[in-house]
Amino acid sequence: MKLNSKAPIFDLPSTSNEKYFLKNSVGNYVVLYFYPKDDTPGCTIETNEFNKLLPKFKKLQCEVYGISKDSLKSHDKFRDKYKIKFDLLADEELKVLKKYKVWQKKKFMGREFMGVVRTTYLLDKKGQIVKVWNNVKAKDHAIEVLETLKGIVK
Repeated sequence: MKLNSKAPIFDLPSTSNEKYFLKNSVGNYVVLYFYPKDDTPGCTIETNEFNKLLPKFKKLQCEVYGISKDSLKSHDKFRDKYKIKFDLLADEELKVLKKYKVWQKKKFMGREFMGVVRTTYLLDKKGQIVKVWNNVKAKDHAIEVLETLKGIVK
């Protein structure tokens, strides 16, 4: 995924009970953050930070979406538990995770397995990729994304 290239378009089931189409977000900035699993420590920290900062993102005409391979049922429980105010998108078939190159071989405690590498994409109003964060550390990540967005909007 190259900077200033068009983000791959997709549609996915969403916690709003409607399918989300990336092309419908043209005209707004978009944060797509890919995370491994609902209701796990790092993913909860990251999601709660984006949720807390959501009004500031919205003020800058920016939509926020969390994407994982969890089911909508899992996303709904996660959303309700933490009162998440933005949509979570379910990619159970791994189509978008693979398109965005976040489904990768991971190592943990000596074993290898396939999983989601925590990654965030920031798209401009035309759907171009303007910033990518790879191997994200969850804590304070949303603040860093917001600060980057502020620098772009100026």
